[in-house]
Amino acid sequence: MSAPAAVRTRIGKYEIGKTLGEGTFAKVKYGKHVETGVDVAIKIIDKDKILKHKMVEQIKREISTMKLVKHPNIVQILEVLASKTKIYLVLEYVSGGELFSKILNQGRLREDQSRKYFQQLIDAVDYCHSRRVYHRDLKPENLLLDAEGNLKISDFGLSALPQQFRADGLLHTTCGTPNYVAPEVIDDKGYDGAKADLWSCGIILYVLMAGYLPFDEASIMTLYKKIHKADFTCPPWFSPAARRFILQILDPNPKTRITAAQIYKIDWFKKGYTPAKFKQKDDISLEDIESVFSESMDKHEHMELQKNEKKPTIMNAFQLITLSNGLNLSGLFDTPEDPKKGDTRFTSIKPANEIIASIKEVAKPLGFDVQTCDFKMKMKGDKEGRKGHLSVATQVFEVAPSLFMVELRKAHGDTLEYHNFYNELSKGLKDIVWR
Repeated sequence: MSAPAAVRTRIGKYEIGKTLGEGTFAKVKYGKHVETGVDVAIKIIDKDKILKHKMVEQIKREISTMKLVKHPNIVQILEVLASKTKIYLVLEYVSGGELFSKILNQGRLREDQSRKYFQQLIDAVDYCHSRRVYHRDLKPENLLLDAEGNLKISDFGLSALPQQFRADGLLHTTCGTPNYVAPEVIDDKGYDGAKADLWSCGIILYVLMAGYLPFDEASIMTLYKKIHKADFTCPPWFSPAARRFILQILDPNPKTRITAAQIYKIDWFKKGYTPAKFKQKDDISLEDIESVFSESMDKHEHMELQKNEKKPTIMNAFQLITLSNGLNLSGLFDTPEDPKKGDTRFTSIKPANEIIASIKEVAKPLGFDVQTCDFKMKMKGDKEGRKGHLSVATQVFEVAPSLFMVELRKAHGDTLEYHNFYNELSKGLKDIVWR
């Protein structure tokens, strides 16, 4: 008697197989279309998790972006499916792995090989920019290779669409991976998404040819300064033409940095270049995305998805760096008591509303009037001190899902009195401070 056939999981017309990768909010599994036999990758997103961590808009943006960009050098989204608890993104299966793994295993690549990948990268990135899509996290880990060795851009989770531009025509969200991010992004004064992406492409080209990063410092402060000045050197095996080209891309001034249109005219780039051939589709619909999030959801989930709930300001790595003295993160949290300072920070894994409520509950018996607005708080002492009434401004920031940073700052009054107040306040906050 033969053994019974193994039961295989199916989603729609796709049979699901082994796990290819796993993140905080999603798993990527191998899949196969049961009728055509075509291999796919299926990104499975847990609805409860993205609702809990308020990531619905980010996931919607990722899906919208992938539907907008149809290019041979970009991982394609084939279909979006949903159940009551999951969202399934059916993606093109790219079997060659990450470009990053190739560099790790092989070391630096030959100049002609690096040029081929870079040509495909620029083709895809320039196409995205023509659709007003900006990736904002370009790095070798987000570049995949297909079975023929062609490059494919993936992971549009941090991408920006036109509606994210402010009135000045610039993007203002600081994001990306520090070693690959452009100086103007860190400056936090607004930046051109296309020029910032091209800087990241220049870093990638350097890494391909050198086998290491142009900016790679243990100290965040030193890393920031070197990026800001474009303080790097090219190894001796770079050809003079490649060296000149990289210097044009890694120009710290975005106004004089080379553009994609100019890159296509550079002799080094044109060598062996074959433009990508594909039929551009202009009839792309994004109308089905909303239905994916509401399909088969119960009333409670749907209300949770739709309501515009206030939440703490999200603080990314670059904003943390800005807060830290000397750009050194070592003393950022749980700052030591210093009579010269009038600010203190601590971290907590308690919900933001609970943090605010606890501070309010402890501050009132200490003789402080407390006023709150969203996740900001102002505490004013009822007794006059050496320099008037002590006033303390407080704000809760979201550093990561379920991790918050609380900043307390003396807004008015005597610094020593502030530290005495904080010592008493902290005694009552032991249950919410994370150590």
